Amino acid sequence: MFPSRRKPAMYRRSGGGGFWRLLSILPRKCSLFQLFFVVLLLGFLSLLWLQLSCSGDMMRGQRVEATVQQKLCTFDLLPQLPDDPSWGPHRLAVLVPFRERFEELLTFVPHMHRFLNRKKIRHHIFIINQVDHYRFNRASLINVGFLESGNDTDYIAMHDVDLLPLNEELDYSFPAAGPFHVASPELHPLYHYSTYVGGILLLTKQHFRMCNGMSNRFWGWGREDDEFYRRIRGVGLQLFRPLGITSGYKTFQHLHDPAWRKRDQKRIASQKQEQFKVDRTGGLTNLEYRVESRTSLSVAGAPCTVLNILLQCDSSETPWCAFG
Repeated sequence: MFPSRRKPAMYRRSGGGGFWRLLSILPRKCSLFQLFFVVLLLGFLSLLWLQLSCSGDMMRGQRVEATVQQKLCTFDLLPQLPDDPSWGPHRLAVLVPFRERFEELLTFVPHMHRFLNRKKIRHHIFIINQVDHYRFNRASLINVGFLESGNDTDYIAMHDVDLLPLNEELDYSFPAAGPFHVASPELHPLYHYSTYVGGILLLTKQHFRMCNGMSNRFWGWGREDDEFYRRIRGVGLQLFRPLGITSGYKTFQHLHDPAWRKRDQKRIASQKQEQFKVDRTGGLTNLEYRVESRTSLSVAGAPCTVLNILLQCDSSETPWCAFG
Protein backbone atom coordinates (compact mmCIF):
# COMPACT_ATOMS: atom_id res chain seq x y z
CA MET A 1 0.00 0.00 0.00
CA PHE A 2 2.83 2.39 0.74
CA PRO A 3 4.30 2.48 -2.80
CA SER A 4 0.83 2.90 -4.37
CA ARG A 5 0.12 5.97 -2.20
CA ARG A 6 3.50 7.70 -2.77
CA LYS A 7 4.20 7.26 -6.50
CA PRO A 8 1.29 9.31 -7.88
CA ALA A 9 2.20 12.10 -5.47
CA MET A 10 5.80 11.95 -6.77
CA TYR A 11 4.59 12.33 -10.36
CA ARG A 12 2.48 15.34 -9.39
CA ARG A 13 5.30 17.08 -7.49
CA SER A 14 7.80 16.77 -10.35
CA GLY A 15 5.17 17.66 -12.96
CA GLY A 16 4.91 20.67 -15.27
CA GLY A 17 5.99 19.00 -18.51
CA GLY A 18 3.66 17.32 -20.97
CA PHE A 19 5.21 13.94 -20.29
CA TRP A 20 4.40 13.98 -16.58
CA ARG A 21 0.93 15.43 -17.16
CA LEU A 22 0.22 12.57 -19.52
CA LEU A 23 1.44 10.02 -16.95
CA SER A 24 -0.69 11.62 -14.23
CA ILE A 25 -3.88 10.71 -16.07
CA LEU A 26 -2.92 7.04 -16.14
CA PRO A 27 -4.62 4.74 -13.70
CA ARG A 28 -3.00 4.49 -10.31
CA LYS A 29 -2.31 0.90 -11.08
CA CYS A 30 -0.80 0.19 -14.50
CA SER A 31 1.32 -2.64 -15.75
CA LEU A 32 4.87 -2.31 -17.01
CA PHE A 33 3.60 -3.10 -20.52
CA GLN A 34 1.15 -0.17 -20.42
CA LEU A 35 3.88 2.17 -19.26
CA PHE A 36 6.19 0.97 -22.06
CA PHE A 37 3.42 1.52 -24.60
CA VAL A 38 2.90 5.11 -23.43
CA VAL A 39 6.62 5.87 -23.69
CA LEU A 40 6.72 4.37 -27.18
CA LEU A 41 3.71 6.44 -28.21
CA LEU A 42 5.34 9.61 -26.91
CA GLY A 43 8.52 8.82 -28.86
CA PHE A 44 6.54 8.31 -32.05
CA LEU A 45 4.64 11.59 -31.59
CA SER A 46 7.91 13.44 -30.96
CA LEU A 47 9.47 12.07 -34.15
CA LEU A 48 6.34 12.98 -36.13
CA TRP A 49 6.40 16.54 -34.81
CA LEU A 50 10.11 16.87 -35.67
CA GLN A 51 9.54 15.58 -39.21
CA LEU A 52 6.69 18.02 -39.80
CA SER A 53 8.77 20.91 -38.47
CA CYS A 54 11.74 20.05 -40.68
CA SER A 55 9.51 19.64 -43.72
CA GLY A 56 8.04 23.07 -43.11
CA ASP A 57 11.48 24.63 -42.75
CA MET A 58 12.70 22.92 -45.92
CA MET A 59 9.69 24.11 -47.86
CA ARG A 60 10.20 27.63 -46.61
CA GLY A 61 13.92 27.40 -47.49
CA GLN A 62 13.10 26.06 -50.94
CA ARG A 63 10.64 28.89 -51.50
CA VAL A 64 13.23 31.47 -50.45
CA GLU A 65 15.91 29.83 -52.62
CA ALA A 66 13.54 29.67 -55.57
CA THR A 67 12.68 33.34 -55.12
CA VAL A 68 16.33 34.35 -55.01
CA GLN A 69 17.16 32.17 -58.00
CA GLN A 70 14.24 33.63 -59.92
CA LYS A 71 15.47 37.15 -59.20
CA LEU A 72 18.98 36.24 -60.34
CA CYS A 73 17.68 34.66 -63.52
CA THR A 74 15.44 37.63 -64.12
CA PHE A 75 18.46 39.94 -63.72
CA ASP A 76 20.60 37.89 -66.08
CA LEU A 77 17.87 37.49 -68.66
CA LEU A 78 16.39 40.97 -68.59
CA PRO A 79 15.17 41.69 -72.10
CA GLN A 80 17.73 43.98 -73.70
CA LEU A 81 16.45 46.86 -75.73
CA PRO A 82 16.83 46.26 -79.46
CA ASP A 83 18.21 48.95 -81.74
CA ASP A 84 15.50 51.56 -81.90
CA PRO A 85 15.43 53.58 -85.16
CA SER A 86 14.28 56.58 -83.14
CA TRP A 87 17.76 56.64 -81.53
CA GLY A 88 19.17 57.97 -84.78
CA PRO A 89 20.29 56.94 -88.27
CA HIS A 90 23.79 55.73 -87.30
CA ARG A 91 24.82 52.32 -86.02
CA LEU A 92 28.09 51.46 -84.28
CA ALA A 93 30.19 48.33 -84.83
CA VAL A 94 32.13 47.65 -81.62
CA LEU A 95 35.24 45.79 -82.82
CA VAL A 96 37.02 43.82 -80.08
CA PRO A 97 40.32 42.15 -81.07
CA PHE A 98 40.48 39.04 -78.94
CA ARG A 99 42.37 35.93 -77.94
CA GLU A 100 41.85 33.67 -74.88
CA ARG A 101 40.49 36.27 -72.46
CA PHE A 102 37.07 34.79 -71.87
CA GLU A 103 36.65 35.90 -68.25
CA GLU A 104 37.09 39.51 -69.43
CA LEU A 105 34.72 38.91 -72.32
CA LEU A 106 31.97 37.73 -69.95
CA THR A 107 32.20 41.08 -68.18
CA PHE A 108 32.74 43.25 -71.25
CA VAL A 109 29.81 42.24 -73.47
CA PRO A 110 26.91 42.81 -71.01
CA HIS A 111 28.56 45.93 -69.59
CA MET A 112 29.03 47.55 -73.01
CA HIS A 113 25.63 46.52 -74.29
CA ARG A 114 23.82 48.05 -71.33
CA PHE A 115 26.08 51.11 -71.33
CA LEU A 116 25.37 51.85 -75.00
CA ASN A 117 21.67 51.12 -74.60
CA ARG A 118 21.42 53.65 -71.78
CA LYS A 119 23.03 56.19 -74.10
CA LYS A 120 20.65 55.16 -76.92
CA ILE A 121 23.50 54.22 -79.25
CA ARG A 122 22.48 51.70 -81.88
CA HIS A 123 25.25 49.11 -81.98
CA HIS A 124 26.46 45.56 -82.42
CA ILE A 125 29.45 43.96 -80.72
CA PHE A 126 31.90 41.91 -82.83
CA ILE A 127 34.47 39.71 -81.07
CA ILE A 128 37.32 39.18 -83.55
CA ASN A 129 38.94 36.03 -82.18
CA GLN A 130 42.38 35.08 -83.55
CA VAL A 131 42.59 31.27 -83.72
CA ASP A 132 45.73 30.74 -85.80
CA HIS A 133 49.19 29.94 -84.40
CA TYR A 134 50.80 33.29 -85.16
CA ARG A 135 51.51 35.97 -82.61
CA PHE A 136 48.60 38.23 -81.69
CA ASN A 137 47.94 40.99 -84.23
CA ARG A 138 45.49 43.54 -82.87
CA ALA A 139 45.63 45.82 -85.91
CA SER A 140 44.91 43.07 -88.43
CA LEU A 141 41.97 41.85 -86.34
CA ILE A 142 40.50 45.37 -86.35
CA ASN A 143 40.90 45.44 -90.13
CA VAL A 144 39.05 42.12 -90.33
CA GLY A 145 36.28 43.41 -88.07
CA PHE A 146 35.89 46.49 -90.26
CA LEU A 147 35.45 44.36 -93.39
CA GLU A 148 33.17 41.79 -91.74
CA SER A 149 30.90 44.17 -89.79
CA GLY A 150 28.45 44.56 -92.66
CA ASN A 151 26.68 47.45 -94.33
CA ASP A 152 24.19 48.02 -91.50
CA THR A 153 26.89 49.80 -89.43
CA ASP A 154 28.46 53.08 -90.52
CA TYR A 155 31.06 53.72 -87.82
CA ILE A 156 33.38 51.63 -85.67
CA ALA A 157 34.81 51.55 -82.17
CA MET A 158 38.27 50.01 -81.92
CA HIS A 159 37.71 48.73 -78.39
CA ASP A 160 39.99 46.85 -75.97
CA VAL A 161 38.19 44.05 -74.11
CA ASP A 162 39.79 44.99 -70.79
CA LEU A 163 38.67 48.64 -70.74
CA LEU A 164 35.17 49.41 -69.44
CA PRO A 165 33.72 52.92 -69.55
CA LEU A 166 32.26 54.00 -66.20
CA ASN A 167 31.35 57.64 -66.80
CA GLU A 168 27.95 58.04 -68.47
CA GLU A 169 29.08 61.35 -69.98
CA LEU A 170 31.50 59.64 -72.36
CA ASP A 171 30.45 60.19 -75.96
CA TYR A 172 30.01 57.18 -78.29
CA SER A 173 27.97 58.99 -80.92
CA PHE A 174 28.76 59.22 -84.64
CA PRO A 175 32.13 61.05 -85.04
CA ALA A 176 31.30 62.99 -88.18
CA ALA A 177 33.99 65.64 -87.68
CA GLY A 178 36.84 63.18 -87.31
CA PRO A 179 38.24 60.31 -85.20
CA PHE A 180 37.16 60.57 -81.57
CA HIS A 181 39.52 59.13 -78.96
CA VAL A 182 37.28 58.07 -76.05
CA ALA A 183 40.14 56.74 -73.90
CA SER A 184 42.18 59.94 -74.10
CA PRO A 185 45.57 60.21 -72.30
CA GLU A 186 44.17 62.32 -69.45
CA LEU A 187 41.51 59.66 -68.76
CA HIS A 188 43.17 56.31 -69.49
CA PRO A 189 44.44 54.68 -66.27
CA LEU A 190 47.81 53.67 -67.80
CA TYR A 191 48.84 55.57 -70.96
CA HIS A 192 49.23 59.32 -70.80
CA TYR A 193 51.40 60.44 -73.72
CA SER A 194 49.91 63.00 -76.12
CA THR A 195 49.97 60.89 -79.31
CA TYR A 196 48.25 57.89 -77.70
CA VAL A 197 45.12 56.78 -79.61
CA GLY A 198 44.64 53.24 -78.22
CA GLY A 199 42.11 51.71 -75.87
CA ILE A 200 38.91 53.08 -77.43
CA LEU A 201 38.85 55.01 -80.71
CA LEU A 202 35.77 55.87 -82.79
CA LEU A 203 35.91 56.46 -86.55
CA THR A 204 33.43 56.62 -89.35
CA LYS A 205 33.92 53.84 -91.85
CA GLN A 206 34.72 56.46 -94.47
CA HIS A 207 37.57 57.86 -92.37
CA PHE A 208 38.92 54.39 -91.55
CA ARG A 209 39.02 53.56 -95.25
CA MET A 210 40.77 56.87 -95.97
CA CYS A 211 43.56 55.65 -93.66
CA ASN A 212 43.64 52.28 -95.47
CA GLY A 213 42.89 50.77 -92.08
CA MET A 214 45.76 49.82 -89.78
CA SER A 215 49.14 48.33 -90.61
CA ASN A 216 49.33 44.52 -90.62
CA ARG A 217 53.04 44.49 -89.74
CA PHE A 218 52.62 44.63 -85.96
CA TRP A 219 52.75 41.12 -84.48
CA GLY A 220 52.97 40.98 -80.72
CA TRP A 221 52.05 43.75 -78.31
CA GLY A 222 52.32 47.49 -78.92
CA ARG A 223 53.16 50.22 -81.43
CA GLU A 224 50.27 49.66 -83.88
CA ASP A 225 48.32 52.58 -82.33
CA ASP A 226 51.28 54.93 -82.67
CA GLU A 227 51.57 54.07 -86.35
CA PHE A 228 47.84 54.61 -86.81
CA TYR A 229 48.12 58.08 -85.23
CA ARG A 230 50.53 58.97 -88.06
CA ARG A 231 48.03 57.65 -90.59
CA ILE A 232 45.28 59.85 -89.15
CA ARG A 233 47.49 62.91 -89.41
CA GLY A 234 48.81 61.85 -92.82
CA VAL A 235 45.35 61.94 -94.46
CA GLY A 236 44.53 65.30 -92.90
CA LEU A 237 42.00 64.15 -90.30
CA GLN A 238 41.64 66.03 -87.02
CA LEU A 239 41.62 63.98 -83.81
CA PHE A 240 39.02 64.85 -81.14
CA ARG A 241 38.91 63.91 -77.45
CA PRO A 242 36.38 64.19 -74.61
CA LEU A 243 35.85 67.55 -72.93
CA GLY A 244 34.41 68.27 -69.49
CA ILE A 245 35.04 64.79 -68.05
CA THR A 246 36.01 65.31 -64.40
CA SER A 247 36.44 61.67 -63.30
CA GLY A 248 40.11 61.55 -64.39
CA TYR A 249 41.79 58.16 -64.25
CA LYS A 250 38.66 56.68 -62.66
CA THR A 251 36.73 57.18 -65.91
CA PHE A 252 37.42 53.57 -66.91
CA GLN A 253 37.82 50.21 -65.22
CA HIS A 254 40.92 48.39 -66.45
CA LEU A 255 40.48 44.62 -66.13
CA HIS A 256 43.96 43.59 -67.21
CA ASP A 257 46.07 41.76 -64.64
CA PRO A 258 49.74 41.86 -65.74
CA ALA A 259 50.64 39.02 -63.38
CA TRP A 260 48.06 36.76 -65.01
CA ARG A 261 48.14 38.11 -68.58
CA LYS A 262 51.71 38.40 -69.75
CA ARG A 263 52.03 40.69 -72.76
CA ASP A 264 53.99 39.48 -75.76
CA GLN A 265 56.57 42.28 -75.94
CA LYS A 266 59.35 40.30 -77.59
CA ARG A 267 61.11 41.95 -80.53
CA ILE A 268 62.33 39.34 -83.01
CA ALA A 269 64.82 39.74 -85.88
CA SER A 270 64.51 43.24 -87.38
CA GLN A 271 61.21 43.94 -85.62
CA LYS A 272 62.78 46.41 -83.20
CA GLN A 273 63.83 48.70 -86.05
CA GLU A 274 60.75 48.14 -88.21
CA GLN A 275 58.24 48.94 -85.46
CA PHE A 276 59.04 52.68 -85.62
CA LYS A 277 58.55 52.97 -89.38
CA VAL A 278 55.38 54.15 -91.10
CA ASP A 279 53.77 51.47 -93.27
CA ARG A 280 52.86 53.52 -96.32
CA THR A 281 51.34 50.73 -98.42
CA GLY A 282 49.89 48.08 -96.10
CA GLY A 283 46.50 47.95 -94.43
CA LEU A 284 43.11 46.97 -95.79
CA THR A 285 44.62 46.56 -99.24
CA ASN A 286 47.04 43.74 -98.33
CA LEU A 287 45.15 42.05 -95.48
CA GLU A 288 44.99 38.25 -95.80
CA TYR A 289 42.72 36.19 -93.57
CA ARG A 290 40.07 33.49 -93.49
CA VAL A 291 36.88 33.38 -91.42
CA GLU A 292 36.82 29.94 -89.85
CA SER A 293 33.38 30.42 -88.26
CA ARG A 294 30.84 33.08 -87.41
CA THR A 295 28.64 32.58 -84.34
CA SER A 296 25.91 34.68 -82.74
CA LEU A 297 25.99 34.54 -78.93
CA SER A 298 24.16 36.06 -76.00
CA VAL A 299 26.12 36.83 -72.83
CA ALA A 300 23.79 37.50 -69.88
CA GLY A 301 21.17 38.66 -72.36
CA ALA A 302 23.58 40.82 -74.38
CA PRO A 303 24.00 39.82 -78.04
CA CYS A 304 27.32 39.68 -79.87
CA THR A 305 28.92 38.00 -82.86
CA VAL A 306 32.11 35.96 -82.53
CA LEU A 307 34.29 35.66 -85.63
CA ASN A 308 37.01 33.01 -85.46
CA ILE A 309 39.79 34.32 -87.69
CA LEU A 310 42.85 32.73 -89.25
CA LEU A 311 45.35 35.43 -90.19
CA GLN A 312 47.94 34.88 -92.90
CA CYS A 313 51.58 35.90 -92.61
CA ASP A 314 54.19 36.48 -95.30
CA SER A 315 57.33 35.46 -93.42
CA SER A 316 59.51 37.17 -96.01
CA GLU A 317 57.89 40.49 -95.11
CA THR A 318 57.34 40.04 -91.38
CA PRO A 319 59.45 37.11 -90.12
CA TRP A 320 58.53 38.15 -86.55
CA CYS A 321 54.91 36.94 -86.96
CA ALA A 322 55.87 33.62 -85.35
CA PHE A 323 58.19 32.71 -82.52
CA GLY A 324 61.41 30.99 -83.54
